[in-house]
Amino acid sequence: MGTGFLPSASSRFSLLLDRIPQNSRFRISAALRFDFSNTSFLLSEFRRSRLHLCTSQAAHFSRLDDGGNGVLPAISTAMPHEGRIGEVKRVTKETNVHVKLNLDGSGIADCSTGIPFLDHMLDQLASHGVLDIFVRASGDIHIDDHHTNEDIALALGTALLQALGDRKGINRFGHFAAPLDEAAVEVILDLSGRPHLSCDLQIPTERVGTYDTQLVEHFFQSLVNTSGMTLHIQQRSGKNSHHIIEATFKAFARALRQAIEHDIRRSGTVPSSKGILSRS
Repeated sequence: MGTGFLPSASSRFSLLLDRIPQNSRFRISAALRFDFSNTSFLLSEFRRSRLHLCTSQAAHFSRLDDGGNGVLPAISTAMPHEGRIGEVKRVTKETNVHVKLNLDGSGIADCSTGIPFLDHMLDQLASHGVLDIFVRASGDIHIDDHHTNEDIALALGTALLQALGDRKGINRFGHFAAPLDEAAVEVILDLSGRPHLSCDLQIPTERVGTYDTQLVEHFFQSLVNTSGMTLHIQQRSGKNSHHIIEATFKAFARALRQAIEHDIRRSGTVPSSKGILSRS
């Protein structure tokens, strides 16, 4: 039986090793689940991360009999790829927003919105969605945070729409429930192309820090409108406003992570019986 070494994850790609002897040894530089038989070795599932290979690329192992001397097969990979990226600049009389989103990132957040609590929530989105998110925003927060909160979400939704492209091969659906101490929030989403938000949050205070808690629902409504996402948010429990909102962003991040990941069984096809995902 072969031996696999599985360190941190790689981007989405498929690997096929043909006719490897049963007793050969090999090393895999990605976190993968695989099936092994006497005649072939098929890496049947994968996770995305820092090697930056795009979905259409493959890494090939050359067949080398180790003869018991421990020589590992040679590995060649396709050219590096940055990932699925969307970038949006939105400038109005009220705000100036620049957002860059990498769906195939490693959880890096570089966000400066002028709204400290929103920065904290975007950090959660990046970390738990394993997304790279860059946000620079300035706005009329001397009035209130409404316009800046809204325009960041609109730009983020547009960047997501760009990064998804034709959405071929993705899982499309995501579902996750996240707890945070006494709070628990469930998120279900569909990257359908049809914008819809159902948001059932009971946030007990008007503010967390300086952040108006009414803006949480408005953030997700704005993101839904430009990304073409169906999104359901259901609070299961919670008494602390900070915990409820943070659990919401964490659950959303995890559900989105599921939805944007690729299903190799689809072989790059659109995940719809209609053959297209659109706003119609």
